[in-house]
Amino acid sequence: MTKKGGKMIEEQWNHCQIVERSLCGERAADEKTFASLEVLSERLGRLKELDSVYSEVEFSSTVKQLKGQHNVVAVG
Repeated sequence: MTKKGGKMIEEQWNHCQIVERSLCGERAADEKTFASLEVLSERLGRLKELDSVYSEVEFSSTVKQLKGQHNVVAVG
């Protein structure tokens, strides 16, 4: 694996960790959390475009609720 490839995996893992820690209450659900959610959402969307095998993959209901909180805050 190249250094760049390793960095990409590390960044992706960081997005997952940020969201996970927010869901577990280890950190506040802040703009960094919602930015990470957006990155992960975009990546999932790209996977779905690449192959129909991913068409049924979706976030857990807990993640969907967290995303909904951001939409409420952004609108309100």
